[in-house]
Amino acid sequence: MVASTAITQAILSFRDLEDKLGCRRIQNPNFFLEWQMPLPELTPTETTGINHLSQRYMTYLEEGEVSEGTLNIILIAPLLDILGLCDPPYRIRGETWVAVQTQMDTEAGRMTLEGRIDALTIQDNFWLVVIEGKRNGFNVLRAVPQAIAYMSATPYYPIFGLVTNGYDYLFLKLAGREFGLSDNFSLLSDATGNLLRVAQVLKHLVGLHSRTANHGQGATPYG
Repeated sequence: MVASTAITQAILSFRDLEDKLGCRRIQNPNFFLEWQMPLPELTPTETTGINHLSQRYMTYLEEGEVSEGTLNIILIAPLLDILGLCDPPYRIRGETWVAVQTQMDTEAGRMTLEGRIDALTIQDNFWLVVIEGKRNGFNVLRAVPQAIAYMSATPYYPIFGLVTNGYDYLFLKLAGREFGLSDNFSLLSDATGNLLRVAQVLKHLVGLHSRTANHGQGATPYG
């Protein structure tokens, strides 16, 4: 018998990830080098557009108007569009339902975690997880366990992700059952500079999949 429970209820911490899914955090900086590598230059048009987005977001934030649904409209969707990630060869899918099989048995049998995440997937190997505006002030680190749980349902590695609440941006890498985190890029400390850096890392990580696919070296399945 398989019991079901929501990921939002079952995966709340890094300990839950390790105990229930066998996923453990790797803190060796060499595990996640991709975000630290030389990054692609942004075009003048991209730079101008991203600077405008950072100024727009800070204006909305100062006025207390970053409400539920607003973040995607004023920042996330325009950012993806500026970087060309909404058009071929890239493909974006909206909110995705996934089921994750845990590695632990309960008295009721093996447990399956299910849930719906407010996320976009880009080119199958990149997850963009947005914390809703109604949870303004919600620390991005608290969303990492659930993001990793959803990413673990994808049968390819490495897989990358980005968790954001609008002003904090944290990149994730999952390879098999091991994951690592980037530094936190906060618009509150450097709005323009950090959003430009986020755009470069995003462009680089999404592009990794396209380049390997074009050379016939697609992501490797596991499990």
